[in-house]
Formats: sequence, structure tokens, C-alpha cells
Amino acid sequence: MDLSIAAILAQDGVTTGAVYALLALALVLVFSVTRVIFIPQGEFVSYGALTLAALQANKLPPTTLLLMALGAACFVTQALGLLRRPGRTQGMIRHVALLAGRYLIFPLAVYLVNVRLSAQPMPMLAQVALTLLIVVPMGPFIYRLAYEPIAQGSTLLLLIVAVAVHFAMVGLGLWMFGAEGSRTTPFSDATFTVGALTMAGQSVWVVLTTLALIVALYIYFDRSISGKALRATAVNRLGARLVGIGTAQAGRLAFTLAAALGALSGVLVAPLTTIYYDSGFLIGLKGFVGAIIGGLVSYPLAAAGSLLVGLLESYSSFWASAYKEVIVFTVIIPVLLWRSLASPHVEEDED
Repeated sequence: MDLSIAAILAQDGVTTGAVYALLALALVLVFSVTRVIFIPQGEFVSYGALTLAALQANKLPPTTLLLMALGAACFVTQALGLLRRPGRTQGMIRHVALLAGRYLIFPLAVYLVNVRLSAQPMPMLAQVALTLLIVVPMGPFIYRLAYEPIAQGSTLLLLIVAVAVHFAMVGLGLWMFGAEGSRTTPFSDATFTVGALTMAGQSVWVVLTTLALIVALYIYFDRSISGKALRATAVNRLGARLVGIGTAQAGRLAFTLAAALGALSGVLVAPLTTIYYDSGFLIGLKGFVGAIIGGLVSYPLAAAGSLLVGLLESYSSFWASAYKEVIVFTVIIPVLLWRSLASPHVEEDED
């Protein structure tokens, strides 16, 4: 391996590591706020990439139908919950109307917009915005249906539900998009030359977008009221509830941000590799390795760990391509051993 090959592999590693970093940040956010190890995080990558591919092919994305189905299920469950509560009829009617607007009218409006726009060419920015408009609301919808009713359950129960949601989303992905993969148009066809190294414009887009999102998340958590509420919920759920922070609202917001990061990761990675209905699972697992390096609590360590995973994967593909996945996932073993020996063991009931 000469210096030029090492530089090319480093570029690929940084690019893929940036995508893994976004997923690792989403996993840390969801776990710290809700105690959910969000295994389906990778499915938002696949949904985002394949939805964008459908829009670029001038087809109606099937995810619009899934969004309407999830919204209808949320409306039914929430409306039934209201009917069981005693209260004034006028307030109940107003609440049902708000639920209908959020879970029925909004998904229907997204569907109609896609019916109107998907058949005609659109600029790239409009395609990405429409993709996020379809995929991102699925995050809080899934939280409403699968996790909010058992928010106080044990971590094991939440993990089992996460596995079930993952398999359901993979099956729905196969039904919606089929077994054939898709690759989208790059954001930029430009190339940049630095010495002997040539960088693709799409790789630059990935790295710059990741850096911008990390800065935006830092400002959001440090300066905004809702961001501080999420931080408080992550530190102490009971204490946050005692000072008036709604943990259910914090959970929905965490899932919204996680879905946005996952869908945007799919949009960024789709021009670089062919994405299939189940590709997101492996990508999400590598983000999970980065999150584990950060202990599922530290955002900077999770981002650094994801960058390490990307570089390790890139160089492993050159030296031992048949074992690159084994090498990447083996990294998690010494990290878990070290954390198990260095961290005090606390029973879940004592949290």
C-alpha cells in the first residue's frame, strides 16, 4: 500500500464514518431519553434512500401509504384512549379534532402533494425535502404505537419491542420497494483535487452535512428550551417529570430527531452505494458500534467511535475484504469488556 492508496482509503473511511456518526448520535439520543435501544434506526436509512429513488424515478413513493396507515392507527388508539377517560364532551371533541388533524389530515396532505408532484421532474432540494416530509413523521408515529404504551417497562421489554418493530419495518420495506436495490443521483458531480488525492463532490457533501448537523445539534441541546428538556430527561427521567417536563413529549421528539437523522443518512449514502430494503440494518449496526464506544451516553465519543469504525472498515476492505465485517464488529468486544469492568453495576430498579 502506497501513500496515495492510503489517502483514498482514508477518504472513504471518513465519508462512511460520517454517516455512521449520524446514526450513532440518533441511537444515543433515543436511548438516553427513552431507554430504547433503537434497532430499527437503520430502516429509516433504507426508507429515506428508496423514497428519494422513487421520487427521482417520477413514481409515487409507497412510504406515503405507510405514513397514512401509521397515522390512522395512531388516531384510532388515541381516540379510544380518550373515550375511556371521563371528561367534558366539548373538550373531548376539540381533542379528537386535533388528533384528526395530526394523524389523518397531515398524512393525507403529504400523500396528495406527492401524487401531484411525483409525476413531474423536481429539483434535488425539493426531492430531499419531500423525502424528509414523508419519512420523518414515521418516527413519532412509531413511538406512539409501539413504545409510549410501555414507556415505563423494563429495558428488556423495550428491546424485545425494538426487535419486533425492526422485523416489521424490514418486511414492509420488502413489500413496498421489492428486492431490487436503487441508487440515487449524486448531489454534485464535481471533483476536488488535493495533491494526488481526488475527492468526489458527494463525499464532500456527506462530511460537510454531518459537521453542520453536529454543530446544529450542539446548539439545539445547549440553547433551546426543548433541547434542554431532552437533556434533563436523559439525565433523570423522574426528576424531569417532577419539574413539569413531559417525558412522553420528550420521547416523541427524540424519535422525530432520530428519524430525521436516519432519513438524511439514507439520502446522503444512496448516491454512494446501492441501497436495498434491508441495507439499513447493517449500516445501523455499524452506527451502533460507534454508539457503544460512546457508552450510549456520550455524543462526542459516539461520533469519534463511528469515525473509527468507518476507517477500520475502509482499510479492512483493502487488506482482508472477506473479513471486513468480522473485523468491524469484533471491535465491540474489548469495548464492552472494558466498560463492564470499569463501570459500577446498578440494578435497574435503583435508577
